[in-house]
Amino acid sequence: MPDETQRIETSRGPARVDLDHPAGEPLSLLVLGHGAGGDTDAPDLVAVTGATQDAGVLVARVTQPYRVAGRRAPAPAGHLDEAWTTVLRHLRERFRPGVPLVVGGRSSGARVACRTAVTLGADAVLALAFPLHPPGRPERSRADELATGLPTLVVNGDRDPFGLPAASGTVRVEVRPGERHDLRRDPAGTAAVVLGWLRAYGWAR
Repeated sequence: MPDETQRIETSRGPARVDLDHPAGEPLSLLVLGHGAGGDTDAPDLVAVTGATQDAGVLVARVTQPYRVAGRRAPAPAGHLDEAWTTVLRHLRERFRPGVPLVVGGRSSGARVACRTAVTLGADAVLALAFPLHPPGRPERSRADELATGLPTLVVNGDRDPFGLPAASGTVRVEVRPGERHDLRRDPAGTAAVVLGWLRAYGWAR
């Protein structure tokens, strides 16, 4: 159970934010979004939340309005970005501006974070199971969404049918052996990779 749950009104309906507070002042704020038909209780999101909270990170898991309303079919990309931006601005107003902001999520949530990171003034991006292309359609690459110019960690399985992005520039790619798109084989291992990356920047203990 999260430490705190908020409903935040957006132009696309209410979003839900589950907050997990660290002991003491946070070293960073990590905001995570869910996959297209999923929720914020996905194994990788839960594992990352637990590991980073224990290391001094304030974690906010955001449920998009369409999921709050009980729908599984995702909203259009523009609607997702709009609702996410409203939630992030609310969180930035609530928590002191000097705290480093890392935006991210899994699959669709990672894409939303990438598309909005620069506008929101984020310090970095975390992309779990980034869907490089639709299964069987490598010509429809979304690699350009990762090109934010910000430090970016991509964690993908080597058996993910949505593809495996290539590292480039500020984008670091960690490949999880034996994992598919759900990253549920070893969530603790995935969380350890994320925590190590955050620690390298001083954003976690």
